[in-house]
Amino acid sequence: MATLTEKITTALTALKHGKLILVADDTNREAEGDLIGLASLATPDSVNTMTKDGRGLICVPMTAAKAAQLNLSLMTTANTEHFHTAFTVSVDERHTSTGISAYERATTIRRLGQADATEADFERPGHIFPLIARDGGVLVRRGHTEAAVDLARLAGEEPATAYICETLTTDGHMRRLPELKQLAKELGIPLITIDDLARYRYLINDGAVTGDVRVKLPTQYGEFTLTDYESATDQRLQLLLHSTTASATDIPLVRLHSECFTGDVLGSKRCDCGQQLTTAMTKIGAEGGYLLYLRQEGRGIGLKNKLRAYQLQEQGLDTVEANEHLGFEPDERDYGIAAAMLHDQGVDRIRLMTNNPDKIAGLQKYGIEVVERVPLEVPVYVEDHDYLRTKQFKFHHALHVD
Repeated sequence: MATLTEKITTALTALKHGKLILVADDTNREAEGDLIGLASLATPDSVNTMTKDGRGLICVPMTAAKAAQLNLSLMTTANTEHFHTAFTVSVDERHTSTGISAYERATTIRRLGQADATEADFERPGHIFPLIARDGGVLVRRGHTEAAVDLARLAGEEPATAYICETLTTDGHMRRLPELKQLAKELGIPLITIDDLARYRYLINDGAVTGDVRVKLPTQYGEFTLTDYESATDQRLQLLLHSTTASATDIPLVRLHSECFTGDVLGSKRCDCGQQLTTAMTKIGAEGGYLLYLRQEGRGIGLKNKLRAYQLQEQGLDTVEANEHLGFEPDERDYGIAAAMLHDQGVDRIRLMTNNPDKIAGLQKYGIEVVERVPLEVPVYVEDHDYLRTKQFKFHHALHVD
């Protein structure tokens, strides 16, 4: 089976040679697949393939800067579409006649993909639908628009512009993964997922995080180096503490700690977070390693929603039920940012201090090899007993709470 890097490299190579690829999105989103190609290499044959085998709407994803260069205004200022896809006014290249033939649509697409294109090159409305991708790409929005622009950029296109088409079955329904695999086989083209692309970007730290401030931080647990990392997804600062204390192993000890204001700062006994933080810092300060302080308050729902969840817990719900009652998943966290921070430090094999199997899987998903799980054991309070039992039985944490 091809590795993640091999899958993405194969897809990028196909795009550079003017071929189409298939990109499937997440099953919790539209669960569909789009044909994608590089706009500058569009041909009548590839447009015809999209029309014949895709059967959806042909669009041209581009950056916001490119859309501004062409003075492409949004189709509507009140976007009520479920996924807020940013359609602009449609266009045709000004030298086309009807604009609808495969030849003329390819002409319009190619011109949209060229760096010297101007507003005057296009008539509006037309038969091609530009889309504006969010800055940050699939790390910010897991849509085909962003995936197409990310792929174009990674393939070396400047400006990063692509063309895409949804794929339908012969009876007019959206193709799902089994049908997408069959279509990829029939057309002889690569198939990847948006999740593959996001994981690849985290793996190579392609704009995932940037760190520019590094300071020494003496603490009661030992001396650390503190590095700030800014996340591309939300511009919040993530923090990495590194202790260079000599270690008995070349594989560093690592702790991922999700921010908990109530536990870390106020010493709340409703959770074990504060105890976990001090225990981890003590152990890493003595042994060496990394502590990543991640801005994932309340398992990713934020402080205010965590307090709302506390209210629901006071009414008898457990922490999982409270999150779900508020409209969230039991755990909203993703560990791609953590993986990118470790990759940036040159770390890809670790001993992970955790009781949470999801953290192990979440890091391995992004190319971090967890060679050992190191238990993190702290005392149980009467006040957090039920909370810890929920973690043990509903999240399958390696705990032993009576």
